[in-house]
Amino acid sequence: GPYGQQPGPYGQQAPGPYGQQTQPGYGYPTQAHPGAPAPGGPGSGPGGFLKNKTGIVVAAALAVVLVAGAGTWFLVSDSGDDPKKPVAGTSNDPKPPSESPTVDEGDGSGDGRGGNDDLNAGRKPGEAKVAWLQKNDVDLPRNGASVEGPWFTGDVVAKAMYRGVSGYSVADGKQKWTLALPADVCAAPNSATAGGKLVIGVKDSTTDRAKCSVLQMIDLNTGKAGWKKSIKKNGTWDFLSDIGLAISGDTVTVGRTGNSNAYRVSDGKELFANPDGNCKPFAFAGGAKLIAATSCRTDDAGNPQHQVQELDPVTGKAKWTYQPKRGWEVSKVYSVTPLVVRFDNEAKKQYAIASLTESGKLRSQLAPAQGDKLTVDCGGSFAVFGEKLEGCSGVAADANTFYMATEDDSTGTARTNKVIAFDLNTGKPKWEAPAPAERVLKPLGMEGGDVLLYMRPKYDTAGALVTLPPTGGTPKTLLQHPASAGRIENGFFSSKVLYRDGRSYVFSKRVSAGNDKEEL
Repeated sequence: GPYGQQPGPYGQQAPGPYGQQTQPGYGYPTQAHPGAPAPGGPGSGPGGFLKNKTGIVVAAALAVVLVAGAGTWFLVSDSGDDPKKPVAGTSNDPKPPSESPTVDEGDGSGDGRGGNDDLNAGRKPGEAKVAWLQKNDVDLPRNGASVEGPWFTGDVVAKAMYRGVSGYSVADGKQKWTLALPADVCAAPNSATAGGKLVIGVKDSTTDRAKCSVLQMIDLNTGKAGWKKSIKKNGTWDFLSDIGLAISGDTVTVGRTGNSNAYRVSDGKELFANPDGNCKPFAFAGGAKLIAATSCRTDDAGNPQHQVQELDPVTGKAKWTYQPKRGWEVSKVYSVTPLVVRFDNEAKKQYAIASLTESGKLRSQLAPAQGDKLTVDCGGSFAVFGEKLEGCSGVAADANTFYMATEDDSTGTARTNKVIAFDLNTGKPKWEAPAPAERVLKPLGMEGGDVLLYMRPKYDTAGALVTLPPTGGTPKTLLQHPASAGRIENGFFSSKVLYRDGRSYVFSKRVSAGNDKEEL
């Protein structure tokens, strides 16, 4: 998410999308395409995806090492020995992970570590255990592949990549099932149904002209394929490019430029498509509610008119409609409950973050202090998210507060940042909590009423999951990743971190192909 890369005009009396002349505008840079990181944004520059490593370490990071999640999965569990606590291993005795990393032979195809070392060797008191390390066994094309997921159901954690979907055991990382697909995975929702049913987008062929036009339902519990169908085209100008999928209840929505459809996840029946009228949904965010971004036909393409709606997931009827001022486009939904939305104004090179009430009224517009550059992760540099509203990480929310982090300050030798809590009723900051010295914090969500954050690793220190009380204060360690795995964790390419049932999952959002001999 490209926040504040220009000299953010926080002091300007810019007309935000709500007609409030006193609210500041939010500067952001021009993007090459929707959803792509901007020049200088997260993932570029010092401390980005490559972390300024040199020589063989950079070659390894680019080629094969630590492409987790579909390449290498990295799972650590609670360090305690209480059998009542959820642990990922089958024994409390430190054991090597299920797969060993490759040996670096100086050709850029290893990770610089010995092949037989134990990642739990020398584990210190209070450090979590490495439960398993999963390597990729899929033969990938030269440019690698993006990883979709993960999705959890029962004791399965699943991911989709390239031309397949696979489910792994949460306990030991072993593959429980795999489902081969006839062509590339091209779209996936942020979440599956409560029962573990998922619908993904698959290209209709393996040619360069293939369209993302096929839906495939999958039962993540068993890995069995369910119904499969082509997306219904809504007229001649429906090109089925860059679709975005979202699931709410038993409904999966398919959004793309100027068009949309919705199907029942359980049996594939079409529930609704483009409504009649001048305004049509084109993108969705799912989960507890179904939120739609709607575009209205105007006489000036350079001055768009957008709307935000909550839809009935069965009928597609709007429960309410919120309409910002002309020129402000719905960009991302950071949170569905409470509803927090980002709006972009391309003409003004500004953005705004707003909270809406349960009935679709403006609740507040976030107003960070001048100089605070907020950051959020809405995708990697390889991905074009098209019309997808959901899936951003780096934010957390409870009923009355929204939590975001600032960009890490890399002006000096030490990188650090802070977390800011915004009052959703006023939009004003409630408190801010600086990260520990030389560390960077990233909000992940809420855990037991506290804010859950990932404290990123640095070159000589492993990462950790920490919490902040909703009143602010000093971060408290929830799960300390082991120092013995710090080098691996620090080398992950565009990592994604999740915490579930006492376990921490770290993996990459993209797997890079190595050489013909081995790909990780």
